[in-house]
Amino acid sequence: MFFQSARTLRKLGLCISAVGLLSLSTPALSQSSANSINQMALAATCANCHGTNGVGVPNAGMPQINQLSSEAMLTQLKAFKSGARTGTIMHQLSKGYTDEQLQTISNILGKK
Repeated sequence: MFFQSARTLRKLGLCISAVGLLSLSTPALSQSSANSINQMALAATCANCHGTNGVGVPNAGMPQINQLSSEAMLTQLKAFKSGARTGTIMHQLSKGYTDEQLQTISNILGKK
């Protein structure tokens, strides 16, 4: 009987430890998930013109940006923001984003 209760206590201790570790790591997971969702939402702002994930409608007048690499996309976005490249609206829209946000958009929508 002593051995059974000792085993039970040991199992209970392991369960309590596991729950404790989970509770410590949950805020980090939640923060990571929220950050990921925010990044995806930021990239989704491009969908209004360029289609979901940058896959627009062929011959619809908007570039299909899903073919650009992350680096090429960032270069174009920064050129719009600085005024080095003009467009109908991109040179205005890009000025509303920080460089970090443009990097995030490029990382999500650009080809890896």
